[in-house]
Amino acid sequence: RGIPSLDTREHWLPGHIIPSLTEKLRQSQSMFAATGGVHGCGLFDAKGELLLSCEDVGRHNALDKLTGQMARVPERYQRGRVILLSGRISFELVQKVLVAGISVLVAAGAPSNLAINMAKRFNLTLIGFTHGGGFNIYHGAFRLNLTKQ
Repeated sequence: RGIPSLDTREHWLPGHIIPSLTEKLRQSQSMFAATGGVHGCGLFDAKGELLLSCEDVGRHNALDKLTGQMARVPERYQRGRVILLSGRISFELVQKVLVAGISVLVAAGAPSNLAINMAKRFNLTLIGFTHGGGFNIYHGAFRLNLTKQ
């Protein structure tokens, strides 16, 4: 209940930008730079531009801060948006992204099996292990344009 319909357009997200998102988020993380001990999350557009970022000791709290900022101006963040998480993906994080109406979730870490199942159920594009220039697609590859750029 309460999960909006996701954007089902095909090939709107260039796959070549996915590996660069982690570094772009890292550059915006002043608390991480100072402490090395906080999680971050960011909202990106389809060109890989960072629109919002938040940090917190807890990865769930960082995402709550981000979605709270998004809720202030929802019409700005509805289509063609990607959320990047600095850690692993739990089903609770998938649930929060779905409620926010975002159709693509990317993370530096791995998703849990329950997170993958939830992504499949609601047709969320789920991408993990964005390290070393590569990434794994767990569901929803139809949103990515994977041609060479």
